[in-house]
Formats: sequence, C-alpha cells, structure tokens
Amino acid sequence: MNRMRAVSIGLMTGAAVGLAGPCLHAQTLDVLPFEKKLKLAKAGDEDAQVAVGKAYEQGGDTGINRVEAAKWYGKAADQGNVEAMFRLARLVSEGAQGVKKNLELAAKLYESAARQGHVEAQNWLGYSYQHGYGIQQSDASAIEWYKKAADAGLAVAQNNLGLMYLDGKGVARDYDKAFALFEQAAKQNDPWGLNNLGGLYEMGWGIKQDRQKALGYYKQAFGKGNKRAGENMKRLAALLGSTDSPAKAETPAPQPEAKPEQPVTAKPAEAPKSTEQPGATAVVPPPPPPEPKKTVKSDSSGGQ
Repeated sequence: MNRMRAVSIGLMTGAAVGLAGPCLHAQTLDVLPFEKKLKLAKAGDEDAQVAVGKAYEQGGDTGINRVEAAKWYGKAADQGNVEAMFRLARLVSEGAQGVKKNLELAAKLYESAARQGHVEAQNWLGYSYQHGYGIQQSDASAIEWYKKAADAGLAVAQNNLGLMYLDGKGVARDYDKAFALFEQAAKQNDPWGLNNLGGLYEMGWGIKQDRQKALGYYKQAFGKGNKRAGENMKRLAALLGSTDSPAKAETPAPQPEAKPEQPVTAKPAEAPKSTEQPGATAVVPPPPPPEPKKTVKSDSSGGQ
C-alpha cells in the first residue's frame, strides 16, 4: 500500500530503514520480549520500531528514554507509519531531555498522519490550528479537523468542536450544536464533556435549564477526575441547598487551577497524554500547555 510521506524524519532521528521486514500484528508484538522486538526493529519492521519506541517512551523493561523513543518512532515514520508520526509529534511538541521541542515539526507530523486518517492526529492538528502552535492560526482549519475527528467518534474532539460552537470561534455561536457535541462526549464518559454538558444545563443554553441535572453531570465529571467539575458541583450544590459535595466523590487527579464562578468549561480537551493513549489527557498534552479554561458567563449575550 502506498503511503504519503509528508515529512522526512531521517535527519533528526537517523537514517530511515530501507526495507521493512515481515510485518507482525500488534497483538503478536505485544507478547514478545523486548529483545525480540528490538531485533525485529533493527531488521526494519516498522511495527516493531513503533513497539520499541513505545517501550522507551513509557519505561518498563527499558526504563524511560525519550531520545531512543524519538529515534525509533522516526525510523517507522520515515517508512510512512502513521502511528509513529503521531507519537513522534507528541514527543517533539512537548520536548524532553535530549529531544528538542519543535512545534513546527509536530504540526507537520500531525498533518501527515491526519491526512491518512489518524483520528487523534486530526484532533491535535485542529488544536494546533486553533492556537497557532507550529502552524498559521486558523479557526476555520481547526473546525475542519476537529469535525473529522468528532465525526469519527473521538470524544475529546467532540468536546473541542463543541467549545468552538459555544465560543462562536470560526462559526456562528450555536448552543444547540454545542449541546449535541458535549452530549456525545459525555456519553463516552469524557470528563470535560460531562462538565460542559452540566454547564449548559445549568445555564439553560441549548437545552431547558435544569440545575439538578447540571449537578448530576458535574458530580459524574468530578468522579472521573475533573477538579473543575468538583468546584462547579460545590458551588451549585450550595446554591441549591443540596447535601452533595465534592468530598462525597472520588478524589480527582490534579488539574490546572481555575476560579469557577459560573460553570467552568474546558478549553480544548487535550488528547490524552501519550503514555499509551496519552493518558489522562494527559499527560502528554504536549502542545504548549492548553490555555486556561474559560468560565462561562451568564450575561444576556451568552458570550465568553
């Protein structure tokens, strides 16, 4: 199968391997010891190269070594492997000891992978366009790529696209569309989708106002680690005289600080951190730290 190679990684990570060895299924590679994966990777098997890169990125048998991870992702990317392009983009957009932060290269890698259908890369390309990270800022292009990923069912992209409609960025403000997108993300238990859906129920934007439902969504989001949702829940519970409080929910993972006054909505949900599926949105959200989450204002115009 012919693959598009929009970016050459050879100069940064070493010469690309010319011919790939027999390709193994990911499941088969998963059960192999690291030494055998490395042997296959050195023989030019692109899937093994990605597996070795992941091993170095995540630690475990090898210990974390981002330089080696970038090298092996680069070799696979030079062969046209879209997963390698995406993972290398995550590394260079974040930077690490021995790996120079390079948002321009990251954007090119995202674009190459996104044009070949990599859904997470489509979301990150949209994020790069929205914030002008390594590429000319363009809300219209951000919406285009968020929509592709959202249509493919990626919750974080549904949330990001919903925020564009909520803010009226690159499109006319449309609370109905924002609601529909947050609801899609919430149905997948996305913490920010749940929080933001709660915000719309609380304000009555795109749906009939229902503060009890809002409180329920905040509680669900907080239980999944969204600290802002806990703040929203505490504030709204006090307003309603409810006995619900964040203390009753599972303690969430740390999140950036914010002053919730009115419902706090997330700013581009980050693609989970690249520790596998970059984990907790984590952790890797490399592009520069996402902008501070904005508070939803309750003025008559509904603007932010």
